[in-house]
Amino acid sequence: MSKSREEILEFLLSHYQNPQFKGHTPNATFTKSGGNPGCADVVEISARIGEDDRIDEILFDGQGCTISMAAADYLAEIAQGKTLEEIEAMTTDQLLDELGRDVVMTRPSCATSAFHVLKQAVHEELMRRK
Repeated sequence: MSKSREEILEFLLSHYQNPQFKGHTPNATFTKSGGNPGCADVVEISARIGEDDRIDEILFDGQGCTISMAAADYLAEIAQGKTLEEIEAMTTDQLLDELGRDVVMTRPSCATSAFHVLKQAVHEELMRRK
């Protein structure tokens, strides 16, 4: 069942106003910064990987519009506990659908900036291990 526009806006505002995953991960396995320069969205993602290649802890920090910061918080929420391979398999379409495509497609680069930072960080971590 799809969410109404009002439910999507409430979901995004909740993640923006009360982020649960904002901060810096102590003893991070990786930290990666990036963002959307055209929109002044900047995000840094730090994560600690456990022995089973699962993300034990992931946090973000940064500044930007409501959509970019809400998306960063939600991304950290869903990435927590996933393996690096599961993160690599995630797609922007999945994220946009979960965030509420009807609303976030007005600013797709904002909605996916943290996603691209995380994907790049995971890719670099996997390459480093080879």
